[in-house]
Amino acid sequence: MRPPERQHLRPVALLLGSNITPEANLAAALFELGRRFPLLRASRLWESPAVGSEGPDFLNMAVLILAGPVTFDLKHGVLRPIEAGLGRVRTSDKFAPRTIDIDVVADAGRALDPGLWKFAHAAVPVAEILPDLVSPQSGERLRALAERLRQNAPIRLYRGEPGFGDLLLRTGEAVFAEGRRLHA
Repeated sequence: MRPPERQHLRPVALLLGSNITPEANLAAALFELGRRFPLLRASRLWESPAVGSEGPDFLNMAVLILAGPVTFDLKHGVLRPIEAGLGRVRTSDKFAPRTIDIDVVADAGRALDPGLWKFAHAAVPVAEILPDLVSPQSGERLRALAERLRQNAPIRLYRGEPGFGDLLLRTGEAVFAEGRRLHA
């Protein structure tokens, strides 16, 4: 897949999640994304129970990248291979534990994933990078919706491994800086 011309790049929001060695897999996914795209912003890490299964808790974060128009090629030509490279195995159980999940949730200021407006594990991290994204159904801004969802859901800032959040942020900052250099 040939990268699009710089003038055709636009902001694309991705939601990353993992509940199998999530610290390592989120850091590796962030690194792989930074090798392929200019990274603009990242949310903090959020921890929440698995939805639809009894699996371990998930760590989720959102990142804003510059990419070409969201197409089949982005999802299947770039994101799925990153997931596979990090050990993601897709099964018929869509709620199975996973090493990494990377979903496109917004493109050029337009929400693409209806779950963004329903689930705190999606809305809260994405609201940190796109707070003014507007729901096409209600007209509500994501920031306000995420706060309301957060009040009623068991989601919390990740406090796990001491220093991991800071390490990931420093890694992200380094990846962002290198991405800006590589993609300039």
